[in-house]
Amino acid sequence: MAARCCGCSVRCCCWLLVLTLVALAVTATVVFVRYRNGGQVFPLPGVPDPKYAEALAVALQFFQVQKSGKLVRNEIPWRGDSALDDGEEAKLDLSKGMYDAGDHMKFGFTLAFTGTMLSWSVLEYGDAMRAAGQRDAAMDALGWIMDFLVNAHPSDDVLYIQVGDPKADHKCWERPETMSEKRPLTKITTKSPGSDVAAETAAAMAAASLVYKPINGTYSSSLLDHAQRLFAFADKYRGSYTRTFPELSAYYNSTTYQDELLWAASWLYHATGNHSYLSYATGKNGKEYADLGNPRYFSWDDKRAGTEVLLSRVSFFASDGSDVGQDEGLGSYKDTADAVMCILLPESDTAAFRTEGGLLYVAEWNSLQHPVASAFLAAVYSDYMSTSGKTELTCSGKSFTAADLRKFAKSQADYVLGDNPMKLSYLVGFGDSYPQRVHHRGASIPADVDTGCDGQEWLKSPKPNPNVATGALVGGPFKNDSFIDDRENVRQNEATTYNSALIVGLLSGLVSSSSVAQSLS
Repeated sequence: MAARCCGCSVRCCCWLLVLTLVALAVTATVVFVRYRNGGQVFPLPGVPDPKYAEALAVALQFFQVQKSGKLVRNEIPWRGDSALDDGEEAKLDLSKGMYDAGDHMKFGFTLAFTGTMLSWSVLEYGDAMRAAGQRDAAMDALGWIMDFLVNAHPSDDVLYIQVGDPKADHKCWERPETMSEKRPLTKITTKSPGSDVAAETAAAMAAASLVYKPINGTYSSSLLDHAQRLFAFADKYRGSYTRTFPELSAYYNSTTYQDELLWAASWLYHATGNHSYLSYATGKNGKEYADLGNPRYFSWDDKRAGTEVLLSRVSFFASDGSDVGQDEGLGSYKDTADAVMCILLPESDTAAFRTEGGLLYVAEWNSLQHPVASAFLAAVYSDYMSTSGKTELTCSGKSFTAADLRKFAKSQADYVLGDNPMKLSYLVGFGDSYPQRVHHRGASIPADVDTGCDGQEWLKSPKPNPNVATGALVGGPFKNDSFIDDRENVRQNEATTYNSALIVGLLSGLVSSSSVAQSLS
């Protein structure tokens, strides 16, 4: 039986708290943010939207579900300490971090991407998160990831990129608290490179250093130092980690490493203000690797669209006469970012495919990843346009506004939250109807059961999960908007930690009609 508070469940109390915070925010006539250039004060229009505020509170709980290690202030009653010895063979503490999905692997590549996206979300929308009472939850998740990544980088040219054996792990259906199989470590070195995962980790640390800069300068400096050393390692010893370890290509195969180098350089430029990082992205490397002029989708594997939007931030807010404002390469990034936005707008002549229900559809496996990531970029770009005063976007001769981009972002968020042909919320725990049989080991097995490695009866059970993986964003619908709530339907019904970072970013961008600061530094 759930613990009770004020005559309702703990979960109910959480929503009462959220709604109370929203009500308090509504009483304010205007919310303000202080830009850092000159200390001038600008109004932040709008107040938290109750629906998005509630959804954000739900989404952030999945990071608690996914935590590894010695849990502090555990908020999930069916979770406990796990993987406490991770890293022991290398005399490192790799017990923290988060499990990747419904399994118990720690994949450094996607975990670092999760950290980067959480940081970006806090940097752009931290004030909106705070107004909704959720910034602390985001910071808690970010800190848990960053502590792991710092420990995984014990020296300049060594980075531990994986904990666990994916083949062995995926054969076991068990709770993380009771797993007993070996947890081998995988690392990259100068002789076994992985530029993609090293650069993504550098990006995560550089972005997080900006988040921590005003609140913990020492930790921020440490993160930035790790980021710079990792970037140098990634750039000097080039190679893709799934070429170095081909057996890992079956899980998160990295198409190239060049996009991560550009992504990391862009974040390092924002974190340091050092123009050598900007020149890295806009000069020779950008011309060779960015594939400028070719719009694409943003994901854990392909960072180019994200890099284009991140660098367009510089273009939007640079003064026209400055050296940065005249950077031809930077202009090409901005032009490509415009093209990315054009494929997202339904009324554009270059609009990408949508389902009958209105979902941007790119891939069958984990179909929600791309529309949510794209919607986040659209929300960010819309705010860049609004804040800079450059409010027109031209797509094949047609003009669009920041409001059009925001409308697209909201349409994708609303689809996820239940405005779809299935009338199903794909965010577990939000709304009245959501998946009951999420492909998730811990959620599917009662907390008092020790299955050993062989808990297949719980995998195959037709019953709903005994534990709710609150905040899980499942893979999503098929092209015809259909969804099958079956635990063995991995394509549609498995949640991932990086999906959670994406939906947290999107919901944070929609919580209020927020403007953005002109400088991340």
